[in-house]
Formats: sequence, structure tokens, C-alpha cells
Amino acid sequence: MLEILSLVAIGLALYTLNASRNSAQKLGEEVLRLKREVEALKAGGVDLPAETAAAETAEVLREDAAEEETPADFASPWATVAAAEAGKGRAIFGGTPAETVTASEGEVADEAVATASAVPAAKPKESFESRIGARWAVWVGGIALALGGIFMVKYSIEAGLLSPAVRLSLAAVFGLVLMAVGEFVRRRTLPVIANAFQNAMIPGVLTAAGTTTLFAVTYVCYAFYGYFGPLAAFVLLAAVAFVTLGLSLLHGQALAGLGLLASLVTPALVATEEPSAWGLFGFLSVAWLATFTAARIRRWQVVPALANAGMALWALLYLSGASTVEVLPVLLAMLVLAIGHGVVWPGAITADDVPPATGAASADPLDRLFAPPAVAVSLTGALALTFPALGLAHAVPALARADYAFAAIVMALALLGALRGWAVYPALFSAIPAVVGVGAMTIRPGGLFDDFSALAPPTLEGASALPVPVLGTVPVDLLLALAVLYAAVGLAGVRLRMAGSSVFAALWSLIAPAVPFAILALSFLHFGNLSFDLKHGLLAVALGLAFFGAAEAFSRGRAEEGGLFVPQWALVSGGFAFLVLALHAMTDGLATTLGIAVLGAAAVFATRLRRWPVLPWLMAGAGAIVAGRIGWEPTIVGAANLSRTPVFNQLLAGYGIPAALLALSAFELRRWPGERIRNLLQALAGLFLLLTAAILVRHGMNGGVLDSSVPTLGEQSIYTLLVIGASAILMSLDLKSPSPVFRYGSMAVGGLSVLSILSAHFIGLNPYFTGELLAKWPFVDLLLVGYLLPGIAYGGLALHARGRRPMPYVIMLALTGVALAFAWVTLSVRRYWHGEGIADWKGFLQPETYTYSVVWLLLGVLLLAVGSRVDSRSIRLASAGLVLIAVVKVFLIDMANLEGILRALSFIGLGAVLIGIGLFYQKILSGKSGTGEKAELNAKA
Repeated sequence: MLEILSLVAIGLALYTLNASRNSAQKLGEEVLRLKREVEALKAGGVDLPAETAAAETAEVLREDAAEEETPADFASPWATVAAAEAGKGRAIFGGTPAETVTASEGEVADEAVATASAVPAAKPKESFESRIGARWAVWVGGIALALGGIFMVKYSIEAGLLSPAVRLSLAAVFGLVLMAVGEFVRRRTLPVIANAFQNAMIPGVLTAAGTTTLFAVTYVCYAFYGYFGPLAAFVLLAAVAFVTLGLSLLHGQALAGLGLLASLVTPALVATEEPSAWGLFGFLSVAWLATFTAARIRRWQVVPALANAGMALWALLYLSGASTVEVLPVLLAMLVLAIGHGVVWPGAITADDVPPATGAASADPLDRLFAPPAVAVSLTGALALTFPALGLAHAVPALARADYAFAAIVMALALLGALRGWAVYPALFSAIPAVVGVGAMTIRPGGLFDDFSALAPPTLEGASALPVPVLGTVPVDLLLALAVLYAAVGLAGVRLRMAGSSVFAALWSLIAPAVPFAILALSFLHFGNLSFDLKHGLLAVALGLAFFGAAEAFSRGRAEEGGLFVPQWALVSGGFAFLVLALHAMTDGLATTLGIAVLGAAAVFATRLRRWPVLPWLMAGAGAIVAGRIGWEPTIVGAANLSRTPVFNQLLAGYGIPAALLALSAFELRRWPGERIRNLLQALAGLFLLLTAAILVRHGMNGGVLDSSVPTLGEQSIYTLLVIGASAILMSLDLKSPSPVFRYGSMAVGGLSVLSILSAHFIGLNPYFTGELLAKWPFVDLLLVGYLLPGIAYGGLALHARGRRPMPYVIMLALTGVALAFAWVTLSVRRYWHGEGIADWKGFLQPETYTYSVVWLLLGVLLLAVGSRVDSRSIRLASAGLVLIAVVKVFLIDMANLEGILRALSFIGLGAVLIGIGLFYQKILSGKSGTGEKAELNAKA
């Protein structure tokens, strides 16, 4: 049945060919007739319009192209440019001196040629009959012939009517016949058919079906019947692949695509009980290499991209689905793919050889780097290497030598990205498997990262030495070698790309230190001794010095302050990161923290030797790392090793020395041209200073122990005072050296402190609710520290911010101070009547209730006086609010709860105070009014 369908398909194809030839002959005769008429008009001296001359020129060029038999389908942009250049220098209107036109006519003709070449003719709408008869029949017939050849090969395996040699020979003859018919049709077909039906070429379809059959026959002869040895099979498969793609040079990229597709599908259609990974990937490598060779000759982009996708898909299917996986065949296939990209196609093509996608010259090197063939070939090639590498990394514990294969593929990607100027995507994607793959190999169930608490220093409950991870299945030396090799390739990439694309060089300068650092850090965290690891530490020092040396070498000849130089920033930052990692590997606890701060300060003082803009920012980075270590372990050395001595302990050094070095660095940069880094270091110094004071306070007030217990009101009060001081310091720094960081930072810190007051002082830690004892000594007790001193501090901060910060912020600070003073007065009254314990369960006494009214009125009067003294309307309004609270209390509470003389005195005192306040305001308002009237009378006089 299949053979009958194949014969019917051949008949349909031949019928379509005959119909196409008849229509093409008629079209050719019409073109010749029109050409003769044009020549007759020219001979008679008739001037032709420009449009006619352009059309005639385009027709002659098409005839010349037809005579040269240049394939029309999938013509590359380079070939088009070459043809246009050749056409410009050709004598278009004749070849003899007598027929040569004048110079002006030649210029017009050249312009017409350019116009005709630049503006393509409108494509007529194709009829339904043409689509069915000239295109679909060809496509369906080609598919049927290809399937017929493949199924014939499959039939030779399953049936036993003839010997295997005879059946395979018949299949090979069938393929050769198809190829011969295709070549015969190609030679007999007019070139016009190629232009009209360039994506439905009958010769190419027949040739593709024949070569597909030959591919299947050759592979089956080697893999199933053993008629050929490995060497002979390799040679024959390579020969068939090269013949197929060699014929595609005549028939176009469509034939190459069909041949490639058939070669990728053939191993799936032909089944065997004993599959061979060497045979599979050897065949795929030969097919892929043949495809790229043809793509190099014709500058194709689609077919090599499909070849990359097919190779990656086969590798992933084999790694995930095969019962027994052999790593070496997959590795060799991936190396062939990488080498093919670097040598065959795109090979040595540079970004300057590639025209931009818009067709116009681009001044941006990045646009040219991402133009074809970099997009199609480079992207798919990088992905084709990335996914198998990740698959190998995932299979490392169960698959022998998968780790070495993974490292080899990663280095192949990196080398490709470093050595070729178009290989942007290989450079980018080399970082993905390197980092993600190493992470997949190290972070596994049962490993160190299953329990992050193992990284934390021991506590008092479980004081013990740091655990040393057991060496896993991944050789540590392999990871370290991968880090070193990648760093070397990355630096080579920076050096090679600096002469061409500065953008590509900047990209490599970012990748070169980042990937080795990630590999080395993962190796240290999983396999290293977290207390002391000399191997990882020394390697980190060597890589750090290497990156500093590379930054020095690449920065030579550049102005020290000549704008942003990305390689310098990236390489110096990478070198600093490696030195920080070395400190973590070879030191522990306090020494690590101090070493990081010293490294940052050394970078700042290095500005005396090299005026590199990146150096001061290393100190900011060091401060961020120290802050991160403090956040991870506030005790610096672990709770078990922390001294209980107040003030003079490891906390003073761990917090105070970084603060001092930050301040010293800011002072060293006092003449540095950039103010932002200096302001940032000043802010960090102030922050660390406050942290130092806060941590020493907590350590001292908790008996030398730092734990997660809730702080007392006294401890929280000290924190509040420190935050208020930080806001004042930032405000002063902003006044001295204006900076948005200081300006908004001071207000943010002040706002956060107000929220802390509301949540902690008034509610959470209020001794009225918590029952916390105040102290034995009146006045000098917990209320003084928790309410009065913060209130005075907020008042001073509001006075300092007046006229320098927005008025709503100043009013917020002033009202917070008033609220704290009100709370201090109120709670002091309760202490007077109840002693150290002022908890709410004790209730209220009648004298206590009367005392509240008196002190609230007195506080209101005092605030009114202060507000008038400093001319603060917000304080005067606060005093009015207190008086109003006292009035409400007297009329609602005192009237109901007080009796006898206390009730009378309450109302008498209230009335006297209110009359006094009214007299005070009348005097003030009269004084202001009198001053205004006096000024008005003086003006009239």
C-alpha cells in the first residue's frame, strides 16, 4: 500500500511539474517579446521614461541571474549585497563600444538599477488552483516519498521475505532513484519556476526524500546488522550528510532543513534492542557538522538553529530516558557543537561582518552584537549546551563522570564566549550552568543546607564546636579547578573584547569574577571547614589578587576620573569579594568582622595611590557585610563565648572598631570629589556608633547575656534616646553637607522613634499595665528614664528642627514630647500615692484623683508659658488640650467621685486657672493689637 501511495505522489509531482513548465514557457516567450520591443524603440531613438528604464534594467538583471543558475530561495543578505555590487560595475545596456551609452545615461542606468533592486515588485495574489496544484501537491508528495523510504527501511527489519542485504539494497536504490529524478528535474526546469514557487521546489523535495532514505539505510546497516564497522559507518554517514547538504547548496535552505529533520527523526523511527549511545551521538554529530558546513557556505541561520535544537533535545532525552547512560558520547557531541560554532559557523565572523537587522549601519556595538547570525545561531547554540550541562549536573550523584562532563561543557561555553566577538549568548549562558549546576551538585538532601542552623554559632543551651560537613560525592578539587579556569577565561574575554566592543568587555568583566566567586563560595559552604579552611582561603586570596592585578592592567592608559569604566568597577569589586571570602575561610568570629572592616578602610586609603572611583565604595560594601554579620549573630563571637564584663567585651570591639573605621574613612575622603560616598560613610559611622551604644546597654542591663527576651522599659528608653540622637546627628550632617540621605533619613528615623514611643512606652512596656517596679528612690526612677528624658529629648529635637524641617514633622516631635511629659507627670502622681508598684489593679484614691487635676492644670500653665516664651503655637495648643482634659475630668470624674472639701477645691482651682489663662491670653492679644494700632498711628503721623 505504501509503495502505491509513493507512486501516486510521484505522478502528482510530475504532473505539477509539467503544468508549471508550460506556464513558465509562455511567460518566458512574453518576456522575450517585450524585450525585443524595447530594443526596437531604443534603436529608433525613442526616450524611455525612468520607470520603464528601471523595469528594463531589473529584467536584464533577472536574466543574468537566471543564466548563472544562482539558487533563488533563502538568499542570504551577503549574497544579495555581492550581486548588487557586481551589477553596478556591469555594462547593462550592451557590451560593444558602439552600443555603449554616454556617461550620463550610464549614471541614470545605475540609478535605475539601484531603484529596481531596492524596491521589490508587488507580489500577485496566488490563486487557489496554484496553491493546490503547484504547492500542496509538492509538499504532500515529498512527505509521502520520505516516509516511504523510512518505512522501507523499517520494513527491512521487521519482515523476513528477503535477506537483510537485499532489502536494504532495494531501499538504497529507491533513495538514489529519488535523488536522480530530483537532479533530472532541476536541470530541465526553467529558472522562472524557482522564482515563482521557491518554497515548493520539486527537485529539492525529491532530493530530500532520497537523502532521507539513504540516511536511514546507512545507519541501519551499521547499528543493526553490522555490515559496516564504526569507521566505515562514520565515513558513510558523513558522506551522505555532506552530499545532502551539498545538494542543498543547489536547491536552497529548504532542502537542508528537510534533510536535517529526517536525520534527527530517523533514530526514533528505527528501533533496536541494543541501542548504542556512540552510534546515536556519532550520527547526530556528523549530521550536525554537515549542516553547519553548508550553513557556513550559504550563511544560513534557520537550519543551524534547528540543528542546535535537535542536538539539545536528543541529549536531554537520552540523559532522562535511557536506562544506562554513557556520559562520554554526550560530552563529545556537546564539544563538537561548541567547536563547530567557534570554527565552522559563525566561526570567525565578527560583529562588524554582520549587518544590523534594520539594514542600516548601527553606531551602537550592542545592536550589532545581537544582530544575525548572533541571535539565531548564538542563542540556540548557547541553549543547546546549557540544558545538557544542567542535566548532567542534576545526575551527578548517580552518574559516573557526569561532574567532569558538566565542567567540560561549562568551560566550552565560556571559551566560545571569550574567543568569538559575536558570542554574547554563550558568554551569558555559561554563567547559568556554572552557578545553578554547582548549586544542584552541592545543595542536596542530607547536605549542609538542609539545616541552616548548622551555620549559626552555638548557643548556651548547645555549646559545641562547629560541625564539619562530610565530603560529598563531588570532588572538591574539580570545583576549585572550575573556578580557576573560568576566572582565567573570563579575564581573557575581557582582554579580547576591549579592543572591539566595550559593552561586551563590560559584560565579561561582570561575569568573570561573579561565577568563580559563586562556585568557590558554594564549595566552601558545603565541603569546607567553616572554622578554618586553608585550601579555600588561599585560593580565594590568589583569585582576589589576580582580579586586582587585572583591574590595574586594564586601567592603564585611562584617565583616573574619566567617567564610568565598568571593567575596573567589576574586577575590583570581585577581587574585594574574594578577599572577604578568604577571611571567612581562614578566620572566625571577631577576627572576621574586624578583618572585613580593615579591608574596607585599606581600600579607602588606597585612593592615595590610585584615584579609582570604586575604591571608597568598597568601604560601604564592607560596612554592609559587617551589618549582615551582626544581623546573623549579634554577639559576634557566639553567646557561649561572649564575656559578661560590662562595656569592655567583644561587643565593644565588634561594633565600635567598624564604627571608628567608618568615621576615619569618611574623614579621609573629606577632599574626595564625590560627596555621596562620604555622606554615606558618615551615616554608616553614626549608625554603627548607635548600635554600639545600644548593644552595650542591653548587654549590661541583662547581666552580660544577649538573648531574645523582651526588653524592659529602661532598656527600651535607652534605645529611644539613641534613635533620637541619631535623628539629630543626621540632621546636623545634612546642615553641614546637604544630602537627601541625611535629610530624609533623619525624618524617617524620627518617625520610627515616634511609632516606637506609641507602641512601647505608652502601651507595651507601660508599668501601669505591666506592673514593673519603678525604683526605691522617688524621681530618680524608671519614670525618669522612660518618660521625662525622652520627652525633653523630643522637645530639643523639635526646637532643633524648627525652620529646618517641614512644619508637620516639627509639630509631631513637639506633641510627642508633650505626651511623654504628660505621661511622666501622671505616672509620678500615681507613684506618690502607691509607691514602687503602680499597676492598674490597685485602683484609684480620692486624693490621687484630685492630684491629677492639679498637676494637669499646672502642666498646662507651664506649657503655655513655654509656648509663649519660644513663640511656639503648637506648644500653646498642647497646653490648651491639657487644660481641656482637666476641665472634662473635673466635671465628669471629680464631681462624681470626690466629696467634701476636695470637690470644692477641685472646682475652685479649675476656675482660678481658667481665669488666669483667659487674662494671660487677653494680655497677649491686647499687646499684639496695641502694637499694631501704635504702628498704624505712627505711620499716619
